[in-house]
Amino acid sequence: MSYKLSVEDRGDYLYVEVTGENSRETVLNYMQDVLTAAEKHDCFRVLINERLTGPRLEAMDVYNLASEGAMRVLGRFEAIAYVDEAMGEMGDFVESVSVNRGMPLAFFSNVEDAREWIQSRTEGPDEQYHFWDGGKSIP
Repeated sequence: MSYKLSVEDRGDYLYVEVTGENSRETVLNYMQDVLTAAEKHDCFRVLINERLTGPRLEAMDVYNLASEGAMRVLGRFEAIAYVDEAMGEMGDFVESVSVNRGMPLAFFSNVEDAREWIQSRTEGPDEQYHFWDGGKSIP
């Protein structure tokens, strides 16, 4: 397996850290593991700290992963705070694609901002916002 996933239940959200080799397969596999962990813990608010190494994925791969992933888990997550310090502007692209498909996801360049955001979220379907301003929600 080309990655390692650790999951920590922090009460109001799951903290997930993934390390390993950056590839389309790694992302597909670890995202399935995140869904399995959320179901196991009955907690659908997740902070994912992605720390993969190697070349960044091409824009089309990123688009397909975000689009397919969002459709696969539609309506299952309350909030996903996604951190990848190395992703740069591509993180905004991931957020845009995901949010446009109904996934409550916000991208962050650091864990502290992601933690603050996910802890500020309240539960419920009325809390489905679009996140276009660097992680601050706009109703």
